Amino acid sequence: MAISQNLLRQKARTVVKSAATETLNEALLAGRQTAFLCHSHSDRDLAEGFAKYAKELGWDVYIDWKDKSLPSKPNVETAKAIQTEIKARSAFLFLATENSMASQWCPWEIGYADGVKGRGAVIIIPTKDSTRTYGGEYLELYPRIDNTDKGELGRFDPGTSQGVTLKSFKVK
Repeated sequence: MAISQNLLRQKARTVVKSAATETLNEALLAGRQTAFLCHSHSDRDLAEGFAKYAKELGWDVYIDWKDKSLPSKPNVETAKAIQTEIKARSAFLFLATENSMASQWCPWEIGYADGVKGRGAVIIIPTKDSTRTYGGEYLELYPRIDNTDKGELGRFDPGTSQGVTLKSFKVK
């Protein structure tokens, strides 16, 4: 089962009631899980929706286009900054959509994250639209975030149907 893109769009329009953190250090001091969200910039609404969903569950999610320190046009400086942000966070999340699967940046980011963080910290977020589900093929090598039997978000290891709720899951 994958997360509905319509659900993520709904979440993007909601107001998050959990405590907001301003910086990575504040998130870490507050004991929040931290993650870099890899996604296509064409899917800003889905990324925003997932970030809000995760924040409700105690996660602090970095989204690159919200980072005002990055150059407006991607370049070598952008790549170095993204590498720094990936290394700084406990998890690397890949929002699988038609756009991210066709992206030139997303596979580079996954490869980098796999190399510096290891497979256990790279987590795929499969999504579905009205016609397809995204996040298969080689992405099935990684853990995934999906809906549990109780309708909560959970982290599942490859090939398993039993997950740990995202709220209680900690990246090691």
